[in-house]
Amino acid sequence: MDKVCADQGQEFLAFMEFYRTLPLYQFTHFTANQEIIEAFEEEEAINEGHIHIVDFDVAYGFQWPSLIQSLSDIATTSRTISLTLTGYFRNEEDLMITKDRLESFANGCPNLSFKFEGILRGSSPISIQVETNSTLVVNFPFHLQTLRSSQEIKNTLASVYSMNPSLVVLVEKEGNQRRSFLPKFMELLYFYTATFDCLNEFLPLESIMRLNIEKNHLAKEIKLEIAQGHIEEAFEHEKSWKETMKLFGFEGKKMSSRSWSQAKLLLKFKSPCTMIGDGANCGFEVFQKDEGHEIALTWRDRELISVSCWRCTSQ
Repeated sequence: MDKVCADQGQEFLAFMEFYRTLPLYQFTHFTANQEIIEAFEEEEAINEGHIHIVDFDVAYGFQWPSLIQSLSDIATTSRTISLTLTGYFRNEEDLMITKDRLESFANGCPNLSFKFEGILRGSSPISIQVETNSTLVVNFPFHLQTLRSSQEIKNTLASVYSMNPSLVVLVEKEGNQRRSFLPKFMELLYFYTATFDCLNEFLPLESIMRLNIEKNHLAKEIKLEIAQGHIEEAFEHEKSWKETMKLFGFEGKKMSSRSWSQAKLLLKFKSPCTMIGDGANCGFEVFQKDEGHEIALTWRDRELISVSCWRCTSQ
């Protein structure tokens, strides 16, 4: 038991160091949160200050403190905001630690009430209770790419559609497209080669922090993704997850100008140019795809990660 706790502690520390060092996850979190804030503001006339987020992979919950703070900033004593976060977790320990951390943070934010609902993987999203008129947001951070059968995909997307969310956020990692093993392996190779190349610009090879990131985060991510294999043949013909979203009744939403500006601003603060003193090749860039319906982060022309937003076609 002690060894398991120690391993989980090392994984958490490695994830935190990776999160702080490279802008990959920060890019997805800040971009998604900006879209969530705007979806909430669009419905202020009917949502009575209520917003409910269903996150299919909370991980350690690093995405949500900035959103909690942003909601608190726009709340007032006469118009408070109520945030409910329903999150899916891989194990009980991560659930309880993240719950305590987020509740503690939210307690220091004025004019905001926060309710946390943790669910272990395997539970059905149909059982989630959403308050009437609340702005409902569904967050898919890499989750769809972990589903291994067409039935899992159908059940998940059909359940989400039946909830009629105001916004669905889809985060995709390069190399997570549905392919047979060899093409998928090559895409993952390109992705992680670029990721390790990023680290070269931020951390020296002998850095203890870098060794911890490589051993306790990246190595385990690589092992997990390879072990997941590829999706069954029935769904392999789909060219992208975006086509699947459309197939199940979702339509793309154009990303806002504020999300685009924020993504560019993030890179100004996280660019290695300031560290290496060479503005000729800053490495990281953001660009818009699909006529503005998606924002992607690249490293030296290699796409790493992207964010897109969706709504039910009936809306």
